[in-house]
Amino acid sequence: METIIIIVFVIGYLAITMEHNLKIDKLIPALAMMAILWAVIALAHMDVFEVNTMLKELEPTHIDEILLHHLGKTAEILVFLLGAMTIVEIIDYFDGFATIKGYIKTKSKRRLLWLFSILAFVLSAIIDNLTATIVLITILQKVIKERETRLWFAGLIIIAANAGGAWSPIGDVTTTMLWIGNKVTAPVLIEHVLIPSVVCMVVPVLFASRYKAFSGVIETEEVDNDAPKSKFGSTMLYLGLGAIVFVPFFKTITHLPPYVGMMLSLAVVATFAEIYSSSKFSISSVDDGDNDTVGHHSPVHASLSKIELPSILFFLGILMAVAALESLGMLFHFAGNLESSLPMLGTESPGELVSDLVVLILGIGSAVIDNVPLVAASMGMFSVPVDDPVWHFIAYSAGTGGSMLIIGSAAGVVAMGMEKIDFFWYLKKIAWLAFIGFISGAAVFVLIRNFILDA
Repeated sequence: METIIIIVFVIGYLAITMEHNLKIDKLIPALAMMAILWAVIALAHMDVFEVNTMLKELEPTHIDEILLHHLGKTAEILVFLLGAMTIVEIIDYFDGFATIKGYIKTKSKRRLLWLFSILAFVLSAIIDNLTATIVLITILQKVIKERETRLWFAGLIIIAANAGGAWSPIGDVTTTMLWIGNKVTAPVLIEHVLIPSVVCMVVPVLFASRYKAFSGVIETEEVDNDAPKSKFGSTMLYLGLGAIVFVPFFKTITHLPPYVGMMLSLAVVATFAEIYSSSKFSISSVDDGDNDTVGHHSPVHASLSKIELPSILFFLGILMAVAALESLGMLFHFAGNLESSLPMLGTESPGELVSDLVVLILGIGSAVIDNVPLVAASMGMFSVPVDDPVWHFIAYSAGTGGSMLIIGSAAGVVAMGMEKIDFFWYLKKIAWLAFIGFISGAAVFVLIRNFILDA
């Protein structure tokens, strides 16, 4: 039966990676794969196990208990993401991101490159790399009219956004998974991964700034001709970003799961959104303001209608599918085989369970295969302690490795759609910049781990 389990997982995984060829949204094979895997386990009465991280061994359990356990862990991630997405949509409802355009004062292409890269790096650490890319490319389209030049900028924004998301517990889905899964803590993650992520962003920008595409000035009459849609835009931007940044502090102080803090932040932001909304309410109708959406009685309702539920369902399917393999002990045994067959390139810490080579391969693989299931699998495979350097290296590699292909990250895919970036153009022009950034940051991570943090 284990062979059937593996076949179902491989077929589902291939369908996810080939969603563009099959023209089927990846949430469909993810949900189908999850349901079929657990059905096979139940119908075949297969033994299921829970990993005892203290003893590093498998303990038998009942399918109802292990299913509820994994559903609870997955729900923590999904509820957290729902809260973060809603806050971002509330900010957008008040046109808060238009405030960022006020920082753009220069017309020099080289200075704009650095400005957009730094903005992408910082924003992605707060509102996640996908949203940061959408916001900045929207601004980019208003600032730079020449499409060929915009493509170059978009490519560097992808690299910077993915680098910025890797060091923050709220900057990338995979990093959030590690944080919520108690594999890393926010302060230690930042301590280990921030500098390598900065290097991963700075090195490609330094090389690219010498290119002809970034010489001279942009040809545009005015950087910002649009009047703000709401006078509360700036207030909601700073309030929303501050509320999201507050979540790691809430977890550190209370030791409660991160989604609790995110729900508190959402409640605060939603309260101010209701206060600032110009809607007049009645039982049967809404006297809407300029920004209201037909059929919704508040900015919160309007924002909830715009969050990406397909992404939420995809994460549910893929995380529960990987949980099925973990419950059968497959990932645990695979990790044991990996440990005995590969050379250990790490330090004397417990992280020797995984070699640096394996983590680098995971990072490169995330450019081809979705990094969410890769990180989910690694969380089920290895039983190293919380804040072991291997988790930080996985966060860095999975977060930044996807930049090497346009389809290798959510930021790349959304940029591809917004600017109609050709796959082979990106492969030829941008991929090598992403690769040298990835390798440079990885080298810095190893140096810091071996010679500074262990000193």
